[in-house]
Amino acid sequence: MRAGEFGERLQMPDMQSGLNRTAANLHRGMKATADAVGILLVDGFHYLALFAIGATTVWSAFAVFISMLGKGRAELSDILLLFIYLELGSMVGIYFKTTRLPVRYLIYIAMTALSRILIELGGAEHKTGKDLLIVAGAIFVLSFAVLALRFATDKDDPFDRPDYGRHLDAGRTPDPVSRK
Repeated sequence: MRAGEFGERLQMPDMQSGLNRTAANLHRGMKATADAVGILLVDGFHYLALFAIGATTVWSAFAVFISMLGKGRAELSDILLLFIYLELGSMVGIYFKTTRLPVRYLIYIAMTALSRILIELGGAEHKTGKDLLIVAGAIFVLSFAVLALRFATDKDDPFDRPDYGRHLDAGRTPDPVSRK
């Protein structure tokens, strides 16, 4: 072994570990930056989409309401359509506040839409009882789906708690995450 060789061998692992640490730190920094930019872009898209869906829902409900005023009366199918818009608005509002999509609201919307179809089938003279039973059966199946979801998720969904909404009486802001 030469005189300078021993010192070079000792310094080489130190240089490699320093280079490894620098590379690891650089990688962590790049990943943190990419994660932050990704979260910003996803959140921005969510807010933009929520506002677009909310504005479209309000616009459509307003158009239906103006149409009812123009007719001079409100039919049951028009009122059910307004309920569909109400459920869509509620769903957007809940997603905006909690970033969770309540699947039950989609089922409520489907049940209301099927109710509109049931009313139209009942009003049509050429439809058979078979068509009415099929739509009524679909509503029945969806109601059991809501019941199953209700019991499967009641521990996780703060809006299902019996005391949710009592904060309005007490004058305090609700905390949808905590359990009391």
